[in-house]
Amino acid sequence: MAVSLFEQKTEEELWIEFRKTNSMQIRDAFIRQYMPLVKYVAGKLAVGMPGNVEFDDLVGFGQFGLLDAINKYDPEKNVKFQTYAVTRIRGAIFDELRQMDWVPRSIRQKSREIDDTVVELESRLGRSPSDEEVASAMNMSLADYHRMVLKVSGTSILSLNDVWYLGEDADRMSIGDSIESPASLNPDVIVEREEVKRIITEAINELPEKEKMVLVLYYHEDLTFKEIGAVLQVTESRVSQLHKSANSHLRTKLTNIRKGIM
Repeated sequence: MAVSLFEQKTEEELWIEFRKTNSMQIRDAFIRQYMPLVKYVAGKLAVGMPGNVEFDDLVGFGQFGLLDAINKYDPEKNVKFQTYAVTRIRGAIFDELRQMDWVPRSIRQKSREIDDTVVELESRLGRSPSDEEVASAMNMSLADYHRMVLKVSGTSILSLNDVWYLGEDADRMSIGDSIESPASLNPDVIVEREEVKRIITEAINELPEKEKMVLVLYYHEDLTFKEIGAVLQVTESRVSQLHKSANSHLRTKLTNIRKGIM
């Protein structure tokens, strides 16, 4: 039975050698080692997406992100590869989904209607509106509003990963991103990242408590909607509703603030 490279050397030693030699053998070993991470990220993102988005397609898109992460990872920076790779894998999947224009026009329109209603209510009320207030403003029952939210919930996963764009190399920073070590960034970009991070944190803290918990558990604790439901003692569909609602509230806040700092 063949002995893997990971049994012969430590991962740190393999990264150092790979950066020096660009060895195809080591690259392939890293791909095999971290393919489960691609499937994990794809599985998380598959939750709530329309039936026309196949899990295997998400895995395929994510593989490009993994390869990109392996080629660009710098072991000298204070960032674990797994943390760095998750950002690249997720980004590659979303880039492909954007090109596919995978969201049906009717779903996109409903999502926009919800976001527009939340924007209007926040402006008028001076706070985040409740689900009941949004439903009333849309002339819908609360049950019908929740059904609509479930239909559009997949779009919110994409939009929360498409909030902020920084100027350097079309770099992207969002709620779901793990922020890379700033060691290689110039001072202006470091300051901008820290300001964006501060604003996003403040915006999250202003959300209703359950919406805030859903975002934290999903994007930072890596729990699935089902696992979050168990923590909050609500159904998986309710978690999906809270996620979409949080997205609408958060995008309203960030869009308004963004105009003043970007």
